[in-house]
Amino acid sequence: MHSSTAVEIQRRLDDLLDHLPAGVVVHGADGRIVSANKLACELLGQSPQQLKGIEASAAAWELVRSDGSPMPSEQFPVNVVLRTGSKISHLIVGIPGAPGTQPRWLICNAYPGFDAAGHLREAVVCFTDCTLLKRAKQRLQKSEQRLRLVLRGSTDAPWDNDLVSGEFYYSERWWHMLGYRPDELAPHAGLWLDLVHPDERPGIDAFMAALAAERRESYAIEFRLRHRDGHYVPVLSRGFVRRDSTGKPLRISGTNTDLSERKRAERHIYELAYFDQLTGLPNRRLLIEELDKTLARSHRSGRLGALVFLDLDNFKLINDTMGHAAGDALLRQVAGRLRQTLRQSDHLARLGGDEFVLVLEELGGSGEEAVREAGIVVDKLKLVLDQPYSLDGRPFVSTPSMGLVLFDGVSSDVDTLLRQADLAMYQAKAEGRNTARFFDPGMQASAERQASLERALREGLSAHEFVLYCQPQFSSSGALFGAEVLVRWRRADGVLLGPDQFIGLAEASGLIVPLGRHVLEESCRALARWRGDAALDKLKLAVNVSVQQLRSDAFPEQVARILHDTGAPPAQLCLELTESVFAENVAELIAHMHTLCGLGVQFSLDDFGTGYSSLAYLRRFPLAALKIDRSFVHDVHLDPAAAPIIEAIIALARGLRLDIVAEGVEHEAQRSFLVEGGCGALQGYLLGRPVPIADFERLYRDAGAVGA
Repeated sequence: MHSSTAVEIQRRLDDLLDHLPAGVVVHGADGRIVSANKLACELLGQSPQQLKGIEASAAAWELVRSDGSPMPSEQFPVNVVLRTGSKISHLIVGIPGAPGTQPRWLICNAYPGFDAAGHLREAVVCFTDCTLLKRAKQRLQKSEQRLRLVLRGSTDAPWDNDLVSGEFYYSERWWHMLGYRPDELAPHAGLWLDLVHPDERPGIDAFMAALAAERRESYAIEFRLRHRDGHYVPVLSRGFVRRDSTGKPLRISGTNTDLSERKRAERHIYELAYFDQLTGLPNRRLLIEELDKTLARSHRSGRLGALVFLDLDNFKLINDTMGHAAGDALLRQVAGRLRQTLRQSDHLARLGGDEFVLVLEELGGSGEEAVREAGIVVDKLKLVLDQPYSLDGRPFVSTPSMGLVLFDGVSSDVDTLLRQADLAMYQAKAEGRNTARFFDPGMQASAERQASLERALREGLSAHEFVLYCQPQFSSSGALFGAEVLVRWRRADGVLLGPDQFIGLAEASGLIVPLGRHVLEESCRALARWRGDAALDKLKLAVNVSVQQLRSDAFPEQVARILHDTGAPPAQLCLELTESVFAENVAELIAHMHTLCGLGVQFSLDDFGTGYSSLAYLRRFPLAALKIDRSFVHDVHLDPAAAPIIEAIIALARGLRLDIVAEGVEHEAQRSFLVEGGCGALQGYLLGRPVPIADFERLYRDAGAVGA
């Protein structure tokens, strides 16, 4: 080859090397620099003349490893190639700068050059400046270190995914959260997607696509990841997205927070707010929300449904006689039977106490069809609920009363439907219990009349419209010895109402307590007025007391205060109770009665034989007298079967050393039978009708009656 041609080739080669985007330095077999291209001189900060002949040694160069530690000269890339004859790829080395400055970082690749005989004659070192990349990586590492310090002691699990290089990082806590060891699964960047719950995978894919397309720098999303044991862990993933100048995502870094405890707490709060803790059924709040939706569906479909209000008969008696634990057990069993009986589309809730509500959907397009279908459901419910329950290992029968109202989603709102079904249920109870009744508009009118009467009752109490009447009581010899106090309501319009027209409402509304206190106060004032009166001062007054009054802890003190304030003689006050006391907390009532007996007050049991009589309880109550109910007296002179009952009651009273009073005596034949049978006291229309207390005082004072 001509020398001019060789020179031209070398010139072209040098020109090509000067335009390469990398520094190129050629070392001879002795390690000294033979040549360096333009970019190499710029990166190394020296001219070609300065570089030529320099040996790759620690005396000539200072290089540092990627971790910043000094690199011995025998590890310089060129020396390794010359010594081993092997190439070196992607080695990061640093060239220290001036004191106080950061090194310049280079990516080095070194290759050996051999002659035709296979002898190593040179080593070529190529390098590119990666200072900016190295510093960015250092900043990222520092950020990760700070993040780990922040997360130390927390339950958050960091992770990182470099979208450019494909590198990924799952922290040890990330693996632990899912129950895996770090080496248990084949790790890859999309591993977390493989663990996402199948139902949530489409949503996750859509979210990730949107995240890549948008320019958001942060994100937060909840999803579930499969745990090693098969259950799914709810996590909150939050983090940041690094993007280039065009918005393309380069890196996603974040943390996963285990939401299991929070989800359990949220579920617990939800259950407390919307479910009955005893039976696990929805409560009133959830029922109303669901009923709103049910009415909307009924309106759209044009098909009728029914609301059923179910109440257990005599449930209070179960609680009082067998205890609240037995009552709770019964409620749980009832709830279980209702669940099994209803269709999956129906709704069931417990409002409280022994009240349940059932919502039946899709019963039919006409009223007749809906009534028929609802009747079928009611028959099934009765059949199931009438079966014996097991309470404390013993069989027990409880029956339901049910009220039903149809709905079409248009004509009535939720509150109205509940009220109407409740009215229908009370109608079922009034008609004998253990039955079901559909709501009728007449029930609503009756309820409104009751509400109006209750308002008038309250106003009448404030206006002192309730007046006392007295019905005299006579001994078997015909001597007046006392009277029973009766209450009448003289309304503002002058109408006089008997107790059968308002006592039941007073008990249901709770007004029986203030009304009873009023009657007791007026009765004691009468006893105080009669002191010193020759005709009246020995008479006893029998005053009816409701169970609601007697169960109050304040009642004994209240009676004592009334006696003290009025000056009435306690021994002439007799409080009359009905047999409903046997269905109450007996021990508590007996304690109150003994307290009052200690003051000198007496007790009698009214309407004996018609209620919850128990001979065992009868012995425990501190009673002074029994009253034979008028229902037994009424037929005693006509029905031979009535006589043995009265004779048995009189014998029982004698055995218990109790006085006996017969009420409802209206015929001479009745009086004669009772006197001959040993009844010591009588009251009834034959002997004297109830009269206002002022008339009673005047009548028997003028007659000069002397108490026996």
